[in-house]
Amino acid sequence: MASEVTRRQFLGKAGTATAVGVSTATALVADGAETTQAGPLKIVGICCSPRKGKNTAAALQVCLDAARQVGDNVEVELIELAGLKIPGGPAAGVPLEPGEKDDFPGLVPKLSDANLAGLIVATPVYFGNMSYLCKAFLDRCNELRKNFALADKVAGVVAVAGGRNGGQELTIRSVHTCLLGQGMIIVGDAPPTGHWGGTAWSSAPGGVTADEYGMNTVKNLGRHVAEVALRLR
Repeated sequence: MASEVTRRQFLGKAGTATAVGVSTATALVADGAETTQAGPLKIVGICCSPRKGKNTAAALQVCLDAARQVGDNVEVELIELAGLKIPGGPAAGVPLEPGEKDDFPGLVPKLSDANLAGLIVATPVYFGNMSYLCKAFLDRCNELRKNFALADKVAGVVAVAGGRNGGQELTIRSVHTCLLGQGMIIVGDAPPTGHWGGTAWSSAPGGVTADEYGMNTVKNLGRHVAEVALRLR
């Protein structure tokens, strides 16, 4: 009959095995961190307002500034779609008209960059939903879905409306739906506001950046996107 193993002996052996496993795992994590953290952690903000340099861009810049402050290796970039031609037809297989301009391919290298860790989409609210430019951009991102280039990247949304309760949350959730289709990891603004994203009021006395509550949600979102991206890395 095989010799019995006492509970004390079993726990001792299990503890040794666990210690070895933890040591090995720690070494692997350290080795992985050494390689993955070699490059910068990039967070790109896409401003989907057809008006360049206005309220949505200002709110997104505040969001990105908060993200950048999370770590020395965090890099941010704001891209405004205003002035760019992003026809939606190609997303449905409709070819461009002869001579029709298409600026979306120029965005693909930035969106498929291996160091891209987070994406923040900012849009003004039109009738309780995203701008036409935002929808066209998200539709065209179907090109990136072919190999899920955005999968497992962190994503957040900023919505700017003319009223304090002007449809920001409806718009945010609508954009969330598109980003979930890419396999992205969706986060909202962090506590203490802690809801679905950045909700800014463009008609606030003093302008959008004077909207104290809205800017708190925007800053918390930027910080949350960067923090989660760093944890995943």
